[in-house]
Amino acid sequence: MAFATAPFDWISQRDHRVMGRLDRWRAPRALRLWMIYATRIGDGWLWYALALFLTFFGGQQHWRALVACTIAIISGVALFSVLKRICRRPRPRFAELRSTDAPAPPDQFSFPSGHTITAFAGAVSLMHFYPEAAPILLLVAASIAASRVLLGMHYPSDVIVGAAIGTGLGYWAYLLMV
Repeated sequence: MAFATAPFDWISQRDHRVMGRLDRWRAPRALRLWMIYATRIGDGWLWYALALFLTFFGGQQHWRALVACTIAIISGVALFSVLKRICRRPRPRFAELRSTDAPAPPDQFSFPSGHTITAFAGAVSLMHFYPEAAPILLLVAASIAASRVLLGMHYPSDVIVGAAIGTGLGYWAYLLMV
């Protein structure tokens, strides 16, 4: 049993080390604001706004793109809800969270990052339908993911796993619709 926990202990030690360094670092105001806005757009309203935009300007493939994105995001929400209840990893204790400008975490568990899963699931599913938008979609997804760590709501491994899960779900949903 000790062998099975060794990789998790190794990851956890690195996560705590990174979070300790971030806790002592005072990020520039512009970066803090960017991270706060990135987290807030990752709360879900970005996807509603994108759906509305694609409905009017998404071309002939907009319905397939919207269905793929919806499938990816709903699957991501269902999966992270189950995984959080199973894993029950507590969120990091981070001084930045005590700041008045940082939003409160949506729940008490950290692993995996739901914001990151949905951001990458939505971005990856849409970028296959709209490859010209891939850079901005991936920048938004990466910003949301980074914000979760820099604001102290998740450990780096929560976000890395969330990005991998979201990427897989986004690609899977795209394949369902082509």
